[in-house]
Amino acid sequence: MKKVFLVIAALVMAVGAKAQIETPVKWSYAAKKVSATEAIVYLKASIQNGWHIYSQTVKDGGPVKTSFTFTPSKDYSPVGKTLEPKPISKYEDVFKMNVGYFEKEVVFSQKIKLKSAKASAVDGKVEFMVCNNSKCLPPDEVAFSIPLGK
Repeated sequence: MKKVFLVIAALVMAVGAKAQIETPVKWSYAAKKVSATEAIVYLKASIQNGWHIYSQTVKDGGPVKTSFTFTPSKDYSPVGKTLEPKPISKYEDVFKMNVGYFEKEVVFSQKIKLKSAKASAVDGKVEFMVCNNSKCLPPDEVAFSIPLGK
């Protein structure tokens, strides 16, 4: 009976260890109304030391670039492209190309046209891939809902 308990305990510990998922990127959000008909939403990635995420402008054949999809709404619409600061650019042998990426933290911003006074939040998702010097994690997708405030 004692052996069965030890085997079960070992299996539970092994499954628990495997279930730990690495999440080196944390996302946070904010919004600022600049007028009755316009707002700017900010999407901030806080990235653990040693890791990086890729720019929105990575060319085909490279890593998965960061991309934002805004949920269609009758209350608001994105205006233009999502802006980002200038990325670090480096040749990556794995992809045989220069790629742009961000370390530590990066804030993306998106201008939003408010079509209705009822617009209370901007919804969507961000897709990104995070890598360090030895590996890349599979691309991840995170949903967001950014309150617009008053």
